Amino acid sequence: MTPPARPVRQLFAASVGNAVEWYDWYTYTFLATYIAAQIFPKSASNSLVPLLSTFAVFAVGFFMRPVGGLVMGAVADRRGRRAALTVTILLMGGSSLLMGLTPTYAAAGILAPVVLVLARLLQGLSVGGEFAASTTFLVESAGPGRRGLFSSFQYVSTTIGQLVASGVAALLVANLAPATMGSWGWRVPFVLGALLSLVGFWIRRGARETRSEEQAKAPRPGLFEALRRHPRESLLICGITAGGTLAYYTWTSYLPTYAELNAGVEKADALLAGTLSLTFFAVLQPVAGIASDRFGRKPLLLMFGIGFAVLSVPLLSALDDSFVTLLLVQCAGMILLSGFTAISAAVNAETFPARVRAAGIGFPYSLTVALFGGTAPYIGTLFKDMGHAGLFPVYVAVLCLVSSAVYLRLPETAHRPLER
Repeated sequence: MTPPARPVRQLFAASVGNAVEWYDWYTYTFLATYIAAQIFPKSASNSLVPLLSTFAVFAVGFFMRPVGGLVMGAVADRRGRRAALTVTILLMGGSSLLMGLTPTYAAAGILAPVVLVLARLLQGLSVGGEFAASTTFLVESAGPGRRGLFSSFQYVSTTIGQLVASGVAALLVANLAPATMGSWGWRVPFVLGALLSLVGFWIRRGARETRSEEQAKAPRPGLFEALRRHPRESLLICGITAGGTLAYYTWTSYLPTYAELNAGVEKADALLAGTLSLTFFAVLQPVAGIASDRFGRKPLLLMFGIGFAVLSVPLLSALDDSFVTLLLVQCAGMILLSGFTAISAAVNAETFPARVRAAGIGFPYSLTVALFGGTAPYIGTLFKDMGHAGLFPVYVAVLCLVSSAVYLRLPETAHRPLER
């Protein structure tokens, strides 16, 4: 089967929907301190308790992602990639609206964090399924020699969603009084996300299916078939992803909060630095994707892994209360990080056969993200609370070194034909 016609339209359908999904997901991170103050009870002895509780809920959402990756990946393998993509975006819109309407702890007591956890679990289910389906959809839509380029738009659109979330948060913080922002301003981005999900759903309905006719006519794969028949490939996905997801969530999500807690950077400055560095990051993705199509996947993966193993501690240790220093540290990390993010979708898709590609990618990838990416803000804040903030950069470096060992043993797949 040849890739679907109108590849630009395919790319647009996947990217717009993905951007909306990740806007909803990341809005929580950028507004964590406001959510903490409204949803969780304060502790008289430790001011970090509400923030730790908020990041714990952030991590809980990640542990629904493997379920979403498995279930919605199976839907994509059985019913088609487009069917799974339309379900995930509707699920994300509903959960975002629920989060925006979550009552405060003062108004509803323990019900407030319960509703927040439920909304975050639904978001985790959606995002886990989104990555499995959209990764497969993007790579299968690519023409010969363009899988790396198309793969890069997974994180272009993810970053655009994150960038819009960061920009909306920064705009609200700059224009609303602190009391207003803490009272109801933090809810606005979640309600907006629910409305944007309807737009993404409409766009995705016009996309063309990428699953081949042969696969559609074949017997449907079992829910755990990918794990049962391809255990080595499943473990490879875990090894490929571990260092990358920790570095990604540290640099793109947690670093503004890390800089506030450990270097005294002002909240508005931290959000602005995050917004600017994310713009730079989005521009880098297609460049790295094209480079991988020409030179291979392994060189870029090794640049990322070894670079972070060596530089994580110096970069995070260099942070001070300066906006410029934070921006430079973030941009330096983004350059290295692009060696992983731009091509992870292609590497994952090239690892599994078409029959179980979406579910095969979705479960091990999302499980690894839950274990190492979703816990990054919590672990970083916990190290600070324990008085050992310097251990977090070491943790990032060690895990990236482990993934580098996996990259060294990977076969080069850039120039192999993709099974369809």
